[in-house]
Amino acid sequence: MLGSLRGLILEPVTHFLTGACLSRAGLNRKTGLATLTLVLASEIPDLDIVTALGGSVSYLKHHRGITHTLLGAPFVAAGTLALVYGIYRFLRSRGHQFKLPPNWRLLYLYALLAALLHIFLDFTNSYGVRPFGPFSWKWYSWDIIFILDPILLAVLVLGLIIPPLFGLISDEIGARKSVRGRGGAVFALVFLLALIYARDFEHRRAVNILKSLTYSGEEPLRASAYPTLFNPFEWISVVETHDFFVSGIANPREGVFDADDAGPPRYKPEETAVTLAAKKSRLGRVYLDWAQYPVVEADRLPDEKGYKVRFVDLRFNRISPDHQSFPLAGYVILDSKLNVVDMYVGGPKPER
Repeated sequence: MLGSLRGLILEPVTHFLTGACLSRAGLNRKTGLATLTLVLASEIPDLDIVTALGGSVSYLKHHRGITHTLLGAPFVAAGTLALVYGIYRFLRSRGHQFKLPPNWRLLYLYALLAALLHIFLDFTNSYGVRPFGPFSWKWYSWDIIFILDPILLAVLVLGLIIPPLFGLISDEIGARKSVRGRGGAVFALVFLLALIYARDFEHRRAVNILKSLTYSGEEPLRASAYPTLFNPFEWISVVETHDFFVSGIANPREGVFDADDAGPPRYKPEETAVTLAAKKSRLGRVYLDWAQYPVVEADRLPDEKGYKVRFVDLRFNRISPDHQSFPLAGYVILDSKLNVVDMYVGGPKPER
């Protein structure tokens, strides 16, 4: 259960590579330990993974919590600097010499920059962040870049690897100057900004298409578009009307919205005593606070032992290969008296 949850919402490589590119782009020329500081601070906010030890509901509640807030960022930077200082003292005790002495004030600013950039990059994807906690725990998401973007990942890797590779070739053939790698890192960071601009433009086009249509004679109350993994021109789309939800794929370049393969509209289920009891559970409160398009459905357990209530968020409808299962579904098990027996996030447990 926790494996599928973490696998979907954690992608540390992009954060690590972004921190490394920031350093290679020129920040490492100002102070020693710049690369180590930027790389660590780019990922340390995700140490909230330790909350998974309290179970999947705890992880959903606390992931992208205080370590992903504007108030928490200075403390994340301070923690990063303490770790870097410990590494520095250890290396010095072993006789290691540094080409540049560390400027600790500047390194703190680097760590703060990387922590804030981590929040920003997480804001660009569909899972969202809560940057104004603890004053407000409202979720915000830009919905323009998939949690793992293969194109961005490839460019960041190439920006770090290709320049040193050409530098080695240059040294071997006796060229006067070897490529230091700054240009490749700068290119990767510029590409990141260009990708954000392009994806935002396409995203707004997709949402405008969804809002311009009618669905079985009903006007949309709201519409959202979410990025896909491999095709930058297709968007997972969800539209809510008064009576139902419609999901499918929008392609703004072709000006179409294809809902045919999504099946019939998903009508909003009626509220019952069972679903109300599940919504009042800890999972129900956490899930409904986070979900953008929640649907809550209840099924009777075998032998009338109770109920299984499933919480799903339609923005993740098409992430699974079958387009029907929900990796981030939540489940509340109630007994016949509507008392909570179990609750979890992830794949459904086998029937007892």
